[in-house]
Amino acid sequence: MVPLLSFSPRGIHCAQADVYIDPWRSVDKALITHAHSDHARRGHGHYLCSPVTKPLLQARLGEDLRIDTLDRGGSVTINGVQFSFHPAGHIPGSVQVRVEHKGEVCVATGDHKRAADGVSDAYEPVKCDTFITECTFGLPIYRWPEPEQVFAEMNAWWRQNAVNNICSIISAYSLGKAQRVLKGVDPSIGPILVHGAVANMNTVLEAAGLQLPAWELITKDTPKERFRHALVITPGSAIGTPWTGKMKPYATAMASGWMQLRGWRRRGNIDKGFVLSDHADWDALLLAVKETGAERIIATHGYTEVFSQYLRSVGYDATAESTEFSGDGGAEPGTDVVDGGRIADPPPTSPEVL
Repeated sequence: MVPLLSFSPRGIHCAQADVYIDPWRSVDKALITHAHSDHARRGHGHYLCSPVTKPLLQARLGEDLRIDTLDRGGSVTINGVQFSFHPAGHIPGSVQVRVEHKGEVCVATGDHKRAADGVSDAYEPVKCDTFITECTFGLPIYRWPEPEQVFAEMNAWWRQNAVNNICSIISAYSLGKAQRVLKGVDPSIGPILVHGAVANMNTVLEAAGLQLPAWELITKDTPKERFRHALVITPGSAIGTPWTGKMKPYATAMASGWMQLRGWRRRGNIDKGFVLSDHADWDALLLAVKETGAERIIATHGYTEVFSQYLRSVGYDATAESTEFSGDGGAEPGTDVVDGGRIADPPPTSPEVL
């Protein structure tokens, strides 16, 4: 019997409809869960995504793509297989893909999170028989603080820097994390300035209806004095380059789930770390599994072996599958989780951290 969803060298495949979910090799029909570069790539014949994801794909991959959209709550049937999209809560436009055929239901999450972030539709549990879930942070050590607490700490850090005429630079992935930071900080502290990559995503999302606080694009003409009380939001790869030179004196921070681990801030040469992730933590991953009612769980990208082993120990039929998705911000653990530059060794997976 051919499984409804299987893992192939090109990606997650539905053979009955000849459709792939977030394929990493060129295919004719691609269903895209969200616009991060590890899940959405050029080279496919046809794309199907959420309405918010479409302009993001065009901005990142080119206007020449053949893209159709499917609204939340709607469905499309291909060769007798029904597909529908359901909010994943990861970034704006992100969805889970529900697949149904002859009474069997599978759900592929892409990336997902539970915490409300002010920029994404809230995660929606979907009942299924087989649940394909990411587990980027699938270790018990990853339990996120409340976002309100994190932003209180971020505002206090920015406010103190502003008092001392120090520019505050925070590293945040340009799509999703940067907008979440924008929505979460207190704009009364000072001006918010952004890197061009962040500005591009802001512009697309605002055109799609997302309301953001006032922000300014940093250009070569931005005066040095403008940075004194400012918060600068940038991909991490720009920090420490000539681009940040005229912002001195400055303090640096990173917003990422990897900040949960001691040593990441030091290894990344960052002054301050804020634990703010666009992925589910350990408890949220387990809750997502429970809410589906699924008996079969497939863990992808992250701590797949540890997570699936734990699920087996509590009675699930759980396995791990290899993909070419890379987790937080489209970067492998052990790289600059904001924009791809090497900053540290992979987090430990030994029993001591469990």
